[in-house]
Amino acid sequence: MKAPYKALLETLRDTLPAERLIDDPLRTLAYGTDASFYRLIPQLVVRPANEDELSRVLAECRDRRLPVTFRAAGTSLSGQAVTDSVLIQLGRGWRGHEILDGGRAIRLQPGVIGARANQLLAPHGRKIGPDPASINSCMVGGIAANNASGMCCGTAQNSYRTVRDMRVILADGTRLDTADPSSREAFRRSHVDLVEGLEELAAETRANAALADKIRHKYRLKNTTGYALNSLVDFDDGIEILKHLMIGSEGTLGFISTITYETVVDEPEKAAALAFFPDMAATCRATIALKRAPVSAVELMDRAALRSVAGEAGMPEVLGTLPDGAAALLVDVRGNDEGDLAARLEAVQTTLADIETLEPVAFTRDPATYALYWKIRKGLFPAVGAVREVGTTVIIEDVAFPIERLDEGVLALTDIFHRHGYHDAILFGHALEGNLHFVFPQGFEKPGEVERYQALMDEVARLVGVEYGGSLKAEHGTGRNMAPYVELEWGPEAYALMWRIKTLFDPESLLNPEVILSRNPTLHLENLKPLPSADPIVDKCIECGFCEHVCPSKDLTLTPRQRIVIAREMARLEALGESLDSEEAERLQRLRKGYRYAGDETCAVDGLCATQCPVGINTGELIRDMRHERLAHAAGLAARVGRHFSAVTRSARGVLRLAGVGRAMLGERGLAGVSRTATRLSGQRVPQWVPSVPKAAPVRVLQRPFPTRGESRDKVVYLPSCATRVFGASHGDSETRSIMEVTLTLLERAGFDVIVPAQVSRLCCGMAFHSKGQFDEAKRKAGELNHELLVASENGRYPIVSDTSPCMLHLQSRLDERLSVQEPVGFAHDHLLSRLRITPLDERVAVHVTCSSTHMGLGERMVALARACARDVVVPAEISCCGFAGDKGLVTPELNASALHGLAEQVAGCDAGYSNSRTCEIGLTQHGGISYRSILSLLERASQPLQHP
Repeated sequence: MKAPYKALLETLRDTLPAERLIDDPLRTLAYGTDASFYRLIPQLVVRPANEDELSRVLAECRDRRLPVTFRAAGTSLSGQAVTDSVLIQLGRGWRGHEILDGGRAIRLQPGVIGARANQLLAPHGRKIGPDPASINSCMVGGIAANNASGMCCGTAQNSYRTVRDMRVILADGTRLDTADPSSREAFRRSHVDLVEGLEELAAETRANAALADKIRHKYRLKNTTGYALNSLVDFDDGIEILKHLMIGSEGTLGFISTITYETVVDEPEKAAALAFFPDMAATCRATIALKRAPVSAVELMDRAALRSVAGEAGMPEVLGTLPDGAAALLVDVRGNDEGDLAARLEAVQTTLADIETLEPVAFTRDPATYALYWKIRKGLFPAVGAVREVGTTVIIEDVAFPIERLDEGVLALTDIFHRHGYHDAILFGHALEGNLHFVFPQGFEKPGEVERYQALMDEVARLVGVEYGGSLKAEHGTGRNMAPYVELEWGPEAYALMWRIKTLFDPESLLNPEVILSRNPTLHLENLKPLPSADPIVDKCIECGFCEHVCPSKDLTLTPRQRIVIAREMARLEALGESLDSEEAERLQRLRKGYRYAGDETCAVDGLCATQCPVGINTGELIRDMRHERLAHAAGLAARVGRHFSAVTRSARGVLRLAGVGRAMLGERGLAGVSRTATRLSGQRVPQWVPSVPKAAPVRVLQRPFPTRGESRDKVVYLPSCATRVFGASHGDSETRSIMEVTLTLLERAGFDVIVPAQVSRLCCGMAFHSKGQFDEAKRKAGELNHELLVASENGRYPIVSDTSPCMLHLQSRLDERLSVQEPVGFAHDHLLSRLRITPLDERVAVHVTCSSTHMGLGERMVALARACARDVVVPAEISCCGFAGDKGLVTPELNASALHGLAEQVAGCDAGYSNSRTCEIGLTQHGGISYRSILSLLERASQPLQHP
């Protein structure tokens, strides 16, 4: 670390805790990586928790003239969130929110994810205006700082148009609250030069008719190139100009610590159609016609884009037979009610009636198909990245043409790409706004590739920015990628105006320098990110960051994207072999050592990342493979455990009984102290006891004879998991029965004769071994279970139900196809509800949808089951994987604690919580402050037989 940064670090240690000051090589690289194709590694990453801390950090950096860059989710594509200086990263302290005016406005801190804001507004029938494709991952701070827009918002509902107020922290640490009259007045007095300077710039601009007209013309389009000069013609008050200049300023003028949006109506009735046209000219004619129609969004996709998604499940078969040159529009129509939607659909069909299409335009209102269309559209950019050659990156150009010249612009731009040899480029975009995205793979390692890319960008900039008067960056922000071309697009007069704005706000150029404005003509060609091959499992990752918000370790160590970043860097260094110098060799060793905990031990390998990744990458598979290699020496031990599994589970129950005795004698606090000491002295090999560890399960209930009541009754095979055969009811819970007792009671009440496999005590699905990288024993245990289930079910004659969801997910594709195996939620919802008389309990209950339920698409059915059985159901927001992960809650308890941060506040007042994994329920009980049980327990308590015997 360079001397000025060492001095800064020492000073900041006086006021900030060590865990929020990050300077090690692993985390600075991981946290410094964003979704762009640029790489800069920060000297220091700082995580201030509030405005006071942030102001202090800015002051200390200013004193030392050290540049700072702000980072929210890091999903930006233009290089605006990377730095080799000080990176200020948003953590938990920046996720506050407040609904205002009955939902007509919302106050948000910058760390709130965009989709979370809409979730908060949903009960009011509202949403925020911006709707970028990354809304499930990106944060409000980035949405505002980039003036990100998206599919539906156009220019009328973006952040510039819908901002009501904000709190801003400037480079000198001063705070301004534009909603507070006293703050505004105090700021006017303390920053006379800034406020009056902005007002003078506005007056000059309005007096320059040609410049003012140019600005108004350019913001008729989507435009995020440079600063928001429209603020100078739209407002004359200095505070209002400042507020709107902050939108799209990419952290170069100040930090938005809170923003209040005017919300927009979220029309509930939705329909969408894929309309196919013979060529791009017809597609553009349809777009121009639809500009006047009652549509919410019109998304254009060229033939190459359609080809890239033709194999996706659920897509129309016609995608495989479209002629070359064909294109499509995804047309979205919404209404406030059925009649409203029907009228709008009729108007749209009338609009398209005279335009040639390859297929009749058919709108779907099926929620699954509607969601699929939009998922495919939003995944086009990453999908292209997934099929690129290993070692290359993927680049997205984000331009806007005047819509009346859209067809000309598309053909001219396509010609440029082909002339420069970019034949793999695909085109899609927000057609109504003339906003097009060209996506193409690009390598920079081979000779001539940087020059080819530069020639392409030079010609694209002249075509779009000069010849067509369009926008070089319509919605992705200028960043580093387009900074060298801002003057070309805007001209010297407007460009000089932007530099004057920057100087007024940040005269020392310490806030995100080189972003938006730069004197370096080759900035966009420097600090290019390497993407070396690390493992086929993750090589197709483009580091978009869509996976991060569901990762249980995101606030503790690394996210899936960051795990891949470090794996790639280690692979790059290892590939250097003997040419690795001593400094790089030391760095590699530090990365390996740090990755053991940050990358491996705190990974839950839950696979939720794959549910969010546009190309389905499961980073957990990479970690399991690493464990397989690292723990190869333990294969013999795993085999012995597998062969003596009945004895192992019996011993585990014995330990739980012993813990129960210790709890009674020493109390919770005393036993926790003894356990901590044992864990420490054993080098973390002895698991940490936590108060929510339950009693031993009474396995004798599986040994009793199960009555049969005639051939007319349905039969079911019940498979209790090894977890439920070990862990019984929680201490102090009013539900004193084990899951096995509850399940047996419920099945018999529903009229089933129950069959339990004869050798159940030694059975295991193999997941416990698989997660540790012991693949051979995992496969053997799954095979053993398969055999016993075939016997018990008479070769699949009878259905099989397990009481634990993760086991069933693991067994998918591992069992004989004759076997019909269901986990508890699916079986209860589909087969038990109809066989029972349900009387909903007068209770408020919490539901945790496990990772496995999410993977299997059972979340909605789980919530529906709970709602059938209880008066009020709470599904905590932003709690995805609980992080218990089999035994992680005991051997790495901090992962469980971090993943469930905030759970207790959300479930306060609930009578109990329900899930479908016993180990998850242990962690949920520990951190939720209420007892969590199996969802089958809730159904059992709310049900009675349909008829009495």
